[in-house]
Amino acid sequence: MHRRPSRSVLLGLLTSLVLSTGGAAAQGAAGAAPAPDPRRPVKDRVEDLLRRMSLDDKLGQMTQPERQNVTAADVTRYRLGSLLSGGGSAPEPNTAKGWADMYDGFQKAALEAPLKIPLIYGVDAVHGHNNVVGATVFPHNIGLGATRDPALVRRIGRATAEEVSGTGVDWDFAPCLCVARNDRWGRTYESYGEVPELPAAMSTVVTGLQGERLGGPASVLATAKHYMGDGGTIGGKDQGDTRLSEAELREIHLPPFKAAVDRGAGSVMISYSSWNGVKLHGDRYLITDVLKQELGFSGFVVSDYNGIDQIDGRPGFTPAEVRTAINAGVDMVMVPAEWRRFIDTLRAEVEAERVPMSRIDDANRRILTKKVELGLFERPLTDRRYTATVGGAEHRALAREAVAESQVLLKNAGNVLPLKSRDNKIFVAGKSADDIGIQSGGWTITWQGSAGPITPGTTIRQGIEQGAGRGTKVTYSKDGSGIDRSYKAAVAVVGELPYAEGMGDRPAGMGLDAADLKTLATLRAAGVPVIVVLVSGRPLDIAAQLPGWDALVASWLPGTEGRGVADVLFGAAEPSGRLPMTWMASADQQPINRGDGKKPLFPYGYGLTYRR
Repeated sequence: MHRRPSRSVLLGLLTSLVLSTGGAAAQGAAGAAPAPDPRRPVKDRVEDLLRRMSLDDKLGQMTQPERQNVTAADVTRYRLGSLLSGGGSAPEPNTAKGWADMYDGFQKAALEAPLKIPLIYGVDAVHGHNNVVGATVFPHNIGLGATRDPALVRRIGRATAEEVSGTGVDWDFAPCLCVARNDRWGRTYESYGEVPELPAAMSTVVTGLQGERLGGPASVLATAKHYMGDGGTIGGKDQGDTRLSEAELREIHLPPFKAAVDRGAGSVMISYSSWNGVKLHGDRYLITDVLKQELGFSGFVVSDYNGIDQIDGRPGFTPAEVRTAINAGVDMVMVPAEWRRFIDTLRAEVEAERVPMSRIDDANRRILTKKVELGLFERPLTDRRYTATVGGAEHRALAREAVAESQVLLKNAGNVLPLKSRDNKIFVAGKSADDIGIQSGGWTITWQGSAGPITPGTTIRQGIEQGAGRGTKVTYSKDGSGIDRSYKAAVAVVGELPYAEGMGDRPAGMGLDAADLKTLATLRAAGVPVIVVLVSGRPLDIAAQLPGWDALVASWLPGTEGRGVADVLFGAAEPSGRLPMTWMASADQQPINRGDGKKPLFPYGYGLTYRR
């Protein structure tokens, strides 16, 4: 049955008609309206804007397309409030300046709209500004969890914010505060650890990204994601179902989000996953009742990429899914391609009073508050003072420090490590030894990442060569061929190829591939000590091979600064990392976590040091 629109809806529609006709008089009148006085309190400025906004303005603020699917004219016409670059979506050229120029172009278009509300632009800068060629790529979160160093993580957040700001971008879809409970999950490396206190402690990155307050120098809006339970799905299936009681969900998966909210995180992204069969994107209890009301979250909630499409389990979004997500408390919808249809659909839902204007106003109030607090109205364009920091020496030195702190020494028979830097003869092998793409992992330049020289940096092989002192010869062969007994040690750098969500799930075997096993066999046959450096986004099933290795270092996914690995191998830095995940004795133990009674190969928190 058709319901008659309420007076508030009719007023909103009338305002929309006046402001969105496209006529010169309407454009001019709206454009002449004074911007909110920056000296007034944030709340007053936001309320002033809301009073002047049409329904079209408000729907635009709640819509986030992918930048490849819009033009500058679209931004102006539809009053779009946000854009994003998905993984691998970059301007040409993919340089810091290229990004800044692109950002400023879109931002100028936003300022051509009647109310001149600036865009907020989001990217997945999840281990540095990893979409940009030449940026500093830090270790992925699993490695940072191994450092147990929240102060270091905060410094990394600050460095990332500077590089992000130098490209104009003002919103980072990070940190991932998931608690990874099954290492088969392809996003395990995005987790700081398997117990809630570790990701909660590392929420210092929020302060690093945003600063002590929003709107300060190089302040970038942080995003606590993915709310919540994505690390606890059955079988470690990406976007799967987390089947836990509410008490268990709260005990394991909620604490990191509480920590981020307490630090003032400006946004929260909803998980693709379900809780006991209900998709999180439609769960009003968890989004509104728990996050916004119980935890007191005052920022805005954003969907994941096409996340609302999955509420009913079928491709594409429906009016029912749109109203379910918005009424559940999602404030901004990441709708990369079909954003026009989303706007039309949401408008129809508002006109039919299936989505109340109060919910639309609440979403806009939250979004506008963060834009005002960030200072976007006063400083909408790129602060190019930070552009030169992208990939700068100071940030790369910090990344090298982080790499060294993240290394976990798991075996060191006969104290074969540290290697002598002088008067030594070292053989380096393995597919991961001389490959920036492999050691950086997924979410590097592209979504899934790729092998090869994809961005400037120092490979682990190069780091070893640079760390070698006088009289030391370093020989490299990818497959191990050419080694003989004259070498004092062989360093095998092996592990996983890059992957990201979905593609990275490992429901079957979790061991090394055939090429790695063949390389290791070649090195062992030479009769020299074999030191394995494992480059991977999770613990691997290596128990059967471990007795044949003299030393084992979990290097995780170190990023662009491979010299930090060499620092530990040569003893320039002491190994201090501790396992952020329980290391399985076999893949069939998954899930295996601290305190579950299963006997691991190495327990949570394990890590050796050098004994002299």
